[in-house]
Amino acid sequence: MSWLGGLGSGLGQSLGQVGGSLASLTGQISNFTKDMLMEGTEEMEELPNSRRKEIEAIHAILRSENERLKKVCTDLEEKHEASELQIKQLSTSYRDQLQQKEVEISHLKARQIALQDQLLKLQSAAQSVISGTGGVPTPTASSSFSYGVSHHGSAFHDDDMDLGDIISSQQEINRLSNEVSRLESEIGHWRHIAQISKAQGLNSSDQSEEICKLQNIIKELKQNRSQEIDDHQHEMSVLQNAHQQKLTEITRRHREELHDYEERIEELENLLQQDGPGIAITDYSKIQEMQKTIQVLQTEKVESIKKTEELEKKIKDISKKLSSVENERDVLKKEQERLNVENRQIIKECESLKLECSKLQSYDMKQSESVTEKERICPQSTSVEEVLRLQQALSDAENEIMRLSNLNQDNSLAEDNLKLKMHVQGLEKENSLLSQEKEELQVSLSKLSNDYEVIKSTATRDMNLNSELHDLRLNLEAKEQELNQNITEKETLIAELEELDQQNQEATKHMILLKDQLSKQQNEGDRIINKLKKDLNDEKKRVHQLEDDKMNITKELDMQKEKLIQSELYLSDLHLAKQKLEDKVEDLVDELNKSENNNLIIQKENFELKEHLKQNEEELSRIRDKLTQPLNEDSNSNFKDALLKEREAEIRNLKQNLAEIEQLNENLKKAAFDLKMENEKLGLACEDVRHQLEESIVGNNQISLEKNTIVEALKMEKGQLEAELCQAEKRLLEEASKYKQTIEELSNARSLNTSALQLEHERLIQLNQEKDFEIAQLKKNIEQVDIDHKETKKILTSSLEERKQLTQLINEKEIFIEKLKERSSELQEELDKHTQALRKNENLKQTLEEKDRSLGSMKEENNHLKEELERLREQQSRAALVTEPKNLDGITELESEVSRLSVIKDNLEKEIKHHQKIIEDQNQSKMQLLQSLQEQKKKTDEFKYQHEQMNVMHTQLLLEKDEEIKTLQKTIEEITTQQHEERQDIQTENSDIFQETKVQSLTIENGSEKHDLSKVETEKLVKGIKERELEIELLNEKNIFLTKQIDQLSKDDVGKLTQIIQQKDLEIQALTARVSSPPYTHDVVCLQQQLQAYAMDREKVLAVLNEQTRENSHLKTEYHKIVDIVAAKEAALIKLQDENKKLSTRFESSGQDMFRETVQNLSRIIREKDIEIDALSQKCQTLVTVLQTSSTGNEVGGINSNQFEELLQERNKLKQQVKKMEEWKQQVMTTVQNMQRESTQLQEELHQLLAQVLVDSDNNSKLLVDYTGLIQSYEQNETKLKNFGQELAQVQYSIGQLCNTKDLLLGKLDSISPQLSSGSSLTSQSSASLKTVKLDALNECSQQEIEELRKLLQEKDATIRTLQENNHRLSDSVAATSELEKKEHEQTDSEIKQLKEKQDVLQKSLKEKDLLIKAQSDQLLSLNENFTNKVNENELLRQAVTNLKERTLILEMSIRELKEENEKIVETSREKETEYQALQETNMKFSMMLREREFECHSMKEKALAFEQLLKEKEQGKTGELNQLLNAVKSLQEKTVTFQKERDQVMLALKQKQMENTAVQNEVQHLRDKELRLNQELERLRNHLLETEDSYTREALAAEDREAKLRKRVTVLEEKLVSSSNAMENASHQASLQVESLQEQLNIVSKQRDETALQLSMSQEQVKQYALSLSNLQMVLEHFQQEEKAMYSAELGKNKQLIAEWKKKAENLEEKLLLLQERLDEANAALDSASRLTEQLDLKEEQMEELKKQNELRQEMLDDVQKKLMNLVNSTEGKVDKVLMRNLFIGHFHTPKNKRHEVLRLMGSIVGIKREEMEQLLNEDQGGVTKWMTGWLGGGSKSVPNTPLRPNQQSVLNSSFSELFVKFLETESHPSVPPPKLSVGGMKPLDSPGRRKLDMNVPESFKDTTESRAGRRTDVSPFLAPRSAAVPLINPAAFGPGGPGHLLLKPVSDVLPTFTPLPVLPDSSAGAVLKDLLKQ
Repeated sequence: MSWLGGLGSGLGQSLGQVGGSLASLTGQISNFTKDMLMEGTEEMEELPNSRRKEIEAIHAILRSENERLKKVCTDLEEKHEASELQIKQLSTSYRDQLQQKEVEISHLKARQIALQDQLLKLQSAAQSVISGTGGVPTPTASSSFSYGVSHHGSAFHDDDMDLGDIISSQQEINRLSNEVSRLESEIGHWRHIAQISKAQGLNSSDQSEEICKLQNIIKELKQNRSQEIDDHQHEMSVLQNAHQQKLTEITRRHREELHDYEERIEELENLLQQDGPGIAITDYSKIQEMQKTIQVLQTEKVESIKKTEELEKKIKDISKKLSSVENERDVLKKEQERLNVENRQIIKECESLKLECSKLQSYDMKQSESVTEKERICPQSTSVEEVLRLQQALSDAENEIMRLSNLNQDNSLAEDNLKLKMHVQGLEKENSLLSQEKEELQVSLSKLSNDYEVIKSTATRDMNLNSELHDLRLNLEAKEQELNQNITEKETLIAELEELDQQNQEATKHMILLKDQLSKQQNEGDRIINKLKKDLNDEKKRVHQLEDDKMNITKELDMQKEKLIQSELYLSDLHLAKQKLEDKVEDLVDELNKSENNNLIIQKENFELKEHLKQNEEELSRIRDKLTQPLNEDSNSNFKDALLKEREAEIRNLKQNLAEIEQLNENLKKAAFDLKMENEKLGLACEDVRHQLEESIVGNNQISLEKNTIVEALKMEKGQLEAELCQAEKRLLEEASKYKQTIEELSNARSLNTSALQLEHERLIQLNQEKDFEIAQLKKNIEQVDIDHKETKKILTSSLEERKQLTQLINEKEIFIEKLKERSSELQEELDKHTQALRKNENLKQTLEEKDRSLGSMKEENNHLKEELERLREQQSRAALVTEPKNLDGITELESEVSRLSVIKDNLEKEIKHHQKIIEDQNQSKMQLLQSLQEQKKKTDEFKYQHEQMNVMHTQLLLEKDEEIKTLQKTIEEITTQQHEERQDIQTENSDIFQETKVQSLTIENGSEKHDLSKVETEKLVKGIKERELEIELLNEKNIFLTKQIDQLSKDDVGKLTQIIQQKDLEIQALTARVSSPPYTHDVVCLQQQLQAYAMDREKVLAVLNEQTRENSHLKTEYHKIVDIVAAKEAALIKLQDENKKLSTRFESSGQDMFRETVQNLSRIIREKDIEIDALSQKCQTLVTVLQTSSTGNEVGGINSNQFEELLQERNKLKQQVKKMEEWKQQVMTTVQNMQRESTQLQEELHQLLAQVLVDSDNNSKLLVDYTGLIQSYEQNETKLKNFGQELAQVQYSIGQLCNTKDLLLGKLDSISPQLSSGSSLTSQSSASLKTVKLDALNECSQQEIEELRKLLQEKDATIRTLQENNHRLSDSVAATSELEKKEHEQTDSEIKQLKEKQDVLQKSLKEKDLLIKAQSDQLLSLNENFTNKVNENELLRQAVTNLKERTLILEMSIRELKEENEKIVETSREKETEYQALQETNMKFSMMLREREFECHSMKEKALAFEQLLKEKEQGKTGELNQLLNAVKSLQEKTVTFQKERDQVMLALKQKQMENTAVQNEVQHLRDKELRLNQELERLRNHLLETEDSYTREALAAEDREAKLRKRVTVLEEKLVSSSNAMENASHQASLQVESLQEQLNIVSKQRDETALQLSMSQEQVKQYALSLSNLQMVLEHFQQEEKAMYSAELGKNKQLIAEWKKKAENLEEKLLLLQERLDEANAALDSASRLTEQLDLKEEQMEELKKQNELRQEMLDDVQKKLMNLVNSTEGKVDKVLMRNLFIGHFHTPKNKRHEVLRLMGSIVGIKREEMEQLLNEDQGGVTKWMTGWLGGGSKSVPNTPLRPNQQSVLNSSFSELFVKFLETESHPSVPPPKLSVGGMKPLDSPGRRKLDMNVPESFKDTTESRAGRRTDVSPFLAPRSAAVPLINPAAFGPGGPGHLLLKPVSDVLPTFTPLPVLPDSSAGAVLKDLLKQ
């Protein structure tokens, strides 16, 4: 039994893991266990003696194990004691070492104090010496010493406080430990009492009540103890923390004191060294001794520090050993706990054995009754002995357990408490001693301070110094000893405190362990009790299962074979479906790969587009550069600026397009990721399908249906996915094509010229693209709207079709009702005239009303049946969807339907608003209809004359209605048959239709009985409104149907009927009110009374109906119960008959008569029950007849009772089904709500994560934008640096040239000076010898040469001055530029610093965001993993639950069948055995009777023979012998009788023994069979366990594989994250490197700039020196001119050559300077146009321009003279007086026609035409005026060349005036004289005098234009124009949007007064050209 129990417990644990899904099983098992417990007493009788032996053997084994455990416990206790002794020894040795060290420290402190005393003496001696000379003492050491002592005292005061806290905490610990020991003793006492009560047997109920009370008390005590232990632990932890803090403070103070001592020793040594020379020689020896002692003390101090470190190391090792010992102790305690647990298990097993012994005692008592008295005595004695043994064993085991636990607890607690008490007492004593010593020290300190003051006062007394010093030394030594003692005591106290801490911690650990042990013991005890209960139940169940399994195995085998065949067929189908699904999945994967490839292609195209955009940007930059170059020459600067702005706008638009394209790419990536996720979901779904395929082998046909639904759902999902893929691909292709088109269009647009038309074209292209995108989006929206619209249309069409059918039925009914209303109204109108006809009509009305009511009731029934039909149909349609509530697919579909319904709801709300407007319009139409109703009332008078015709019509109507009733009855019967057929197929029911059908039925019933005359017109409008309102309500109710299902389902049909009747009554009342008119008041009153009577009748009928329905339902429930009982009994009969047949084959020979009797008895029972059933059925029939009679008597329409019964039965069935469906729906609702909550949580988390991802992406995009901006600024800085480098190179080159010129000048000057010196010596010699004549001649020639040289020198001076001025200006400009550059560098440095800071901030934010992203990705992954794990676990649990449910159902069915069969067989066998025994006994009795009678016959025969002999002897006369013989015969007869009786008794005993033997043999065989069955079941269970373990291992392996896959994915993602973060870090690092390189370059450039500035200053100084040397040279030359005239003539040629060379060099220098200045201007202009930073550069450049203009005044003067000459020539040559020409022109027309030729000749002479030419012109016929006009307009002037006509243009005669004007402008725009090339210097400011002079000579028109330009611009240079100058001062916008009224009034371009030649295309007309001009 124990082995079986262990196996059962293992099985219970394995089954317990399945969870709470087996709650239904446990209820059934509990019922089963109750039955089995009832049968347990019967089975206990069958236990043999072998079971007892097994139990005794187990008991012996347990005893031996218990003894072994005792030995182990004793060994462990001995080890524990030995370890504690070792620890104590180690602690004592460490304490001794610590005391030694403390003694050493006290010695050192004593030496220190002695040194301090010596110092004090020396100081006092020094003071005495100083006081003699007038010094002042300095008390330093005393103050420091007193400070140290006071500080020390304060530290000890704090220690007192710590000890008080510790003592109080220790007292609390002792109190709590005492309470714990007391509670434990009480627990032991109560345990002992409980065990004694258990041993005695627990017979009385009073003891059990006391035990319960005690157990409750124990539980309360345990709870209180656990609370107290928790509080105590909390207090201990607080105390430990406080104690540790105080210890740390003490150690810190101790260290500070040591540090102070060391500092004081150093101070004393310093003082000794200082005071050494001033002390006498006698003191010097003392000082040396003191120094030696100090050194010794220092060495000792070092050694003591080393020793303390060694001691600390040793303490650490000891603490490690202690921790290891504590760990061993913990291990031993755990082993003790385990042993205690095992002892308790043994106790519980002993208790179970006791129970079995008690059962065995009862069994023995029962056996003793059946066996003889001798056999009774033996088992009683044995059972009593066994019980005693078991009780003794239990008591021994419990005593041992108690002893062990008490030993462990009491020993440990007692030892800890004793130790703590001893330590506390010792600490208190030491504390009191320390306080006394502290007080003494304070007193001594005060004395010392007083003595010190006395010593100060008596410093002069030298004689008493030695004695006082000696006394002070002695005192100091005594006090040092006291101090050392105090320090040692303090250290001992610290050590003891540490030990107390350790003990405290050990105590807390011990308490925690005790608490854990108790909790574990409680938990394990509860577990063991539960396990034992489960084991008992499981064993009983299994015994019955094993007995019952055999019978069903054969049946199950046959069934399983059939199922196997079916499942194989089904498997083949499923495999095919699986292959198809796998193919589809592979196709989907291929499509996904294709889509990913498409994504990659699109990404590549995007990269190519980006590169193309970069190239376009580079081209744009080139075009800009090209545009900036012609800007120097062109005048349309404003126009070009506008063009540039438009281009920039285009570039921005392109960048925006790029950003949109990137966003689209990101969206595509997201879509691809979503597709991947969906693919993974599909893979999971495929795995689920595989699991379901494996389960389908075991499953039934229901699972196949569920799988089909799953496959259909997957197909639908696959189709949706394919459609979505196709749509995505189409969208990608469309977007790619659109992007390609946009790129092509942009490239075409860029290839066009840079004009306004092209810009407009590009704008139009962009607008077209945007509109295309908008159109595509709108198309998509329209498609979605169309799809939604189609779905809503389908729903509406389906609902409309249903409603149309209903409206048709309503219309038919309304037509009938309207006809009846019309005719009845006519009858009522003619009541006054025809009273007799009224009576007939009343009879007809009664019949009509009855028929109407029958029609109404039948129609109601018809409507109900139709509703039920529609319900059933929708159930069938939705059954497939609802069959599998477990699947997640259904939930997702529900969620999608909810979302769709919400969309539909929004649409419908819009429609509601629309319908409300329609309703208002219809209300207006209602008012009109009411007016028409009043008109129709007037027409009713005309129908009075049609009464006779109506009588005939009434009879026809009656016949028609009868036919209709018959047809409706037939339809109802057909519908009922259909319902019966459909109910068998339907399993579930959906409550969505309830709402629709109820609303429809209400509308039908509302519309079915309205008695208006004008109903036809009004109801059409009302129906339209109601139908739309119904649609809205239905769709709203569908959204809320889950909440209202239960309420709507629970409504009763009777309530419906009452509501309908009340509504009809209200409508009838309303109609009667409407019908009532003044002439018919009397009839109306009669009709109202009749209606009230009818209403009362209806209420009564309804009450009767309700009562009868209730009674009928009760009767039906009773009837169903009886039918169930009868069916069960019939089944039992059939089984009994089968068993009787089987048993009849066995017992045909023995008991056929008894079998017949039993069959007859059973047949009697069955007959009686049949009679009861007949009586009940008769009762039911009578009740039905009563119902029929009551219904026929009460009802108006006479409803068929059979139909009513059928309807009621169907209603009851439907109610039951509804209840089942409500329960199931509640379960579904709960599951759906849970899933919705989880899904909402997950969606919220997903939304949060998406928002964070979007924020991160925005931040990344911002960072990228900042990075691009930094790169651009870096590139700009590089360009600036390059320009600066070029300028520096040019400046260096110019400096090098200046140096060369300087060297040349110096060389030439050196060559000139020696010649002059030699010349002077020659002249001095020759002057004496030569004559005066020669001198005069030489003077004359030399004077001429000198004058020439002076001129040359003056010219050179002028050139040198100009050069100096230029140099000064250059130096100023360079200084200004250097200052500007410095400012710029400072600005750039600050910007770089700001950028660096921003970059650091951005890097930090990037890192933080990376961390956030990692954390969020980890969270996402963990959530995904948890979700997938939970889903997998849920699926596994569901599968396990379904399998177990199926198995349990099968097992329950088989168990029940086997139980019934067994019970029947046992009953029959027992009855037959009893009958057989009775027959055998009767046979024995009969045989005995027969033998007795035979014996009596023999005796009678012998008596007869004896009498005959006697008679013979009498006859013979021998009477005596006869008497003797008779006596002998009697004695013999008595002996024979006794012998026969003994023989009969022996025979009976033998037969009884044989019977007993046979019974024992049968029992043995039965037990053997049971053993075989149990063995078989064990093998089956082992196999089952192995199978389950295999399945669990497979599942675990699958889960591990999934985990591995997920981990791989996680690692891949982490690697990606790491790579991305590395890339970001590299990028930031590169950026920082670039910034550093830029800073280095800037530093280098600034250094170069400074060097160039220095070089410039040096060169300026050198130039100044050159000027001074030149002036000196001039002075020398003037001085030596008179003496050296002769030498000049020879060297004039050389000087001229030199001058020419100098001129060339000066010109070259000027050209170079000009080039440099031009380059500088260009560089400055480029910098200004790029950066536009400041306007200071403009001012500096204007100064430079003024300098240039002063340098080039001569060239400007020449240019001005040339321009004046050209203007004069042009103005004078071609000018004619305007007044003269006007007068001539007017005079030509005023003169008569004959004399006009003379006027023309005059004009020609004035113009300068020759006479011959004039005559030729005048002689030509009639072409003069036209040719003159054409020549004037088309020919132009001589100076302007005529533009040749193009071949596609028309001739001049056909051309319009606008074309001629355009041509004139074109010719004027090409001047004959080429415009002068104006250099930069030539462009003068408008304020310059030269320009003003020009303005004086320029004609007025030109002057106006120039003045307008002067108003517009202050500066002419296109490069040096500041921003303010670019804006015109005369605002052209003042004229309006079209500019000024005339073309010539527009502001002309800046530099030249001519028109720019417009590029006119050959195709463009003159009008277009004019438009362009006007636009410009």
